[in-house]
Formats: sequence, C-alpha cells, structure tokens
Amino acid sequence: MNEKRRQLQQLQMMMSEFERMTKDLESQIVVEEKKSGISDPNHFAYPTFAKAARQRADNLQVSIKELKMQEEALELALEEMQAEYARASALEERDSGARARA
Repeated sequence: MNEKRRQLQQLQMMMSEFERMTKDLESQIVVEEKKSGISDPNHFAYPTFAKAARQRADNLQVSIKELKMQEEALELALEEMQAEYARASALEERDSGARARA
C-alpha cells in the first residue's frame, strides 16, 4: 500500500511539474509572438521558436492527460487495497473476540 501511495505522489509531482513547464512555454510563446508581431501559427513567418514551444506544450498536455489516467487507476487500486485491509482487520478483530469469549 505504501508503494502505491509513493507512486501516486510521484505521478502528482510529475503532473504539477509538466503543468508548470507548460505555463512557462505558453509565456515564452506570447513573448515571441509579440516580438514578431505574428500570432497566427499558420502564418509563413511565424517564429520557429514559438512553433517549437507550442508543439512542446501540446506534447506536455498529452503527457498530463496520460498521467491523469494513471493517477485515477492508482487511486482506485489504493481504495481497493484499503477496503481489503479494512475487511481483513474486521475479520481478525471478530476472530480474536470469538477466541477471547471461548
């Protein structure tokens, strides 16, 4: 169970780092577009750096979505493990109580 919690924390840290990187890239794109005076990515003179940064930001968004799916699966597995642990604890408590009465 501790391993799943650790994995969940790592995924959450990666997602927040990717989100931070995406915001940084988006800020850089705005700066490049202002410098060039061109904000249309389809324009022939659109800045190469802005185009590359936009692609990188898009890739990061895809990665964040994939990590979010992994996070949801891990959270579900963790909930199932906790429920199983609670059932096992209840059974153990019930059995030890029955032995004490006998």
